[in-house]
Amino acid sequence: MPQVTPFPQRFAQAAHSQSEARAAELSVVIPTFKERANVAILVERLDAALSGHAWEAIFVDDDSPDGTTEAVRSIAAVDPRVRCLRRISRRGLAGACIEGVLSSSAPFVAIMDADLQHDEKLLPRMLAILQAGESDMVVGSRYIAGGSSDVFSKHRSFISRFATAMARRFTGVDLKDPMSGFFMMRRDRFEPLARELTTQGFKILLDIVITAKGSLRIVEEPYVFAARAHGESKLNTQVALDFLGLLAGKLTGGVVTPRFLSFGLVGALGLIVHLAVLRTGLAGFGLEFAEAQSLATFVAMTGNFILNNQLTYRDRRLTGLGFVKGLLGFYAVSAVGALTNVGMASWLYAHQPVWWLAGVAGAVMGAVWNYSMSSLLVWRVK
Repeated sequence: MPQVTPFPQRFAQAAHSQSEARAAELSVVIPTFKERANVAILVERLDAALSGHAWEAIFVDDDSPDGTTEAVRSIAAVDPRVRCLRRISRRGLAGACIEGVLSSSAPFVAIMDADLQHDEKLLPRMLAILQAGESDMVVGSRYIAGGSSDVFSKHRSFISRFATAMARRFTGVDLKDPMSGFFMMRRDRFEPLARELTTQGFKILLDIVITAKGSLRIVEEPYVFAARAHGESKLNTQVALDFLGLLAGKLTGGVVTPRFLSFGLVGALGLIVHLAVLRTGLAGFGLEFAEAQSLATFVAMTGNFILNNQLTYRDRRLTGLGFVKGLLGFYAVSAVGALTNVGMASWLYAHQPVWWLAGVAGAVMGAVWNYSMSSLLVWRVK
């Protein structure tokens, strides 16, 4: 019977057979979060697809709780082509990709997901196009002839195509699949753009192309988007907010950041909660206006903290005792805004007894203070 090479020794033998002394011509940057089950499979696939090429895989892991980092390191211990960058207290695919690319010295870099949905067999074709000098970037596209995203549900397909249409319409990006997360480019064309890219969000390709302002020669190559075998999809409300934030940031020249937009949307939802509680306090419980406004402010402020912790500041998310301390700190830094809120609203209501107008005016007065102090004191970078 043939001898089966045990994991992970087979990776070490493959690396040795491709001459470890050769400098990598291609770095494959793979952002990960809870992808332990896919790591070894992906390395095997890269090994097969890139046979004959000098390559490296840079896994950038956002401190996954499932042991993704350990899975990568077990392979890296015997295969020098594989390495892991573990990020602490930072989240987000875009930031992970940027750090991964900047850690590379290879002339060409590819970005792909760890979920096995991107076709690694396209990588040699992408590399050949770049090496021939025909392009600065090659994008794996699901929406040109030969490509497919049929595995998408109707809901996800609608979201993807709608986001693609919005991106093309409002940014002028001439790509069939500007939302693709699978692409390769020359590192020397990435480096000058790095400082202007946002580290928040999931759609780094769109950010790169917009930031380049038409200076990149781009080729799209078709691929079939595969079904996810392990793990869970990262497509959720956060991705939608990040996408809207990216568009807003680019359209306003950076005046509106993704974090500011998210904070604003959470605040808008908080305003609805505020008005609902205010109305209930006045009509349902017969409270005096100042009492109802105080209650509404407290409820909305608590809700805003919880949502901002989950969405706006998820890369600095507070948990456990830190969550409790953060909530108390949020109450403290918002106290001035709350006093201004209640005082302004009460004064306006006394002169113009329109409950919703007074409520809105008070909430807006407190919002500016809350935002400016949140990043500084509550969700501060440690």
